Amino acid sequence: MKPAVLLTLLCSLLPSTVPAQSSFFHAWEDRVRATSAVQPAWPVPVVGSPSTIVQLARTDFLRQYTSTHTLTWNYDNGKGVNLIPFARTEFDISLPPYIQHNTPKAADGAGDFSVIAKYRPFAANAEQGNYSTLMQVAFSVPTGSYKNGTAVSTITPTVVLGKGFGNFDVQSALGAVLPTSSVQQIGRTIQWNTTAQYKMGKYFWPEVEANASYYHGGTNDGKSQVFITPGLMVSKIKFRKDPKDRLGLVLGTGMQIATSSFHTYNHGLVLTGRIVF
Repeated sequence: MKPAVLLTLLCSLLPSTVPAQSSFFHAWEDRVRATSAVQPAWPVPVVGSPSTIVQLARTDFLRQYTSTHTLTWNYDNGKGVNLIPFARTEFDISLPPYIQHNTPKAADGAGDFSVIAKYRPFAANAEQGNYSTLMQVAFSVPTGSYKNGTAVSTITPTVVLGKGFGNFDVQSALGAVLPTSSVQQIGRTIQWNTTAQYKMGKYFWPEVEANASYYHGGTNDGKSQVFITPGLMVSKIKFRKDPKDRLGLVLGTGMQIATSSFHTYNHGLVLTGRIVF
């Protein structure tokens, strides 16, 4: 085929391809706006799972003191990108964190990769009832190096409920970490997180979380670990004045304080940043 003929064919395809791509992204943006408009506008908690679905990119930084008084840094904490591909549906791609132990007894390395599928069956915004319900399933892959992740894949089903009362809201999540093999050695973990938030002014959301884990089987059989986490979310700082534009910045911080006699770490400082789009 002559070069001139080939160039003509390519040019004829461009006008039809570009509008199709533009239409796809506009439809995606409209779907995200419509889905977000019928649920509460609460920010995602510092630690716990939200009862709403969101579209954002997120990264966290954790500083923890272990039971042996060793300082550990967790970079990213397994966060990544949360997408709303369909109405009432969210799909999360959680990248492996990098864990720095600051001790020669443990090797630094990456943690596990995971994905999360979420579905929000019922929800209403502040004018229609101010509540939300969510079901999610997380699946992790043992990509961790030097024992910085789990030895096997895990499945974590979770149910999250949330109810608002004016500027105050409560969200509670109940789930279970279920290993796909080696159950007797690893055990199962029940996770229960509850968050109370209050909106102050335009941007500030002080909160208190209770993050609890109950271990069944494995080396920690019969033990429980509970943290109280006071925190503050700043949500959301918009980049543009257009009310239809969702692009914005969300920042937050919290301190996990152990209240149980058994705890693998204490005084866990959490720093979180999110770009909503």
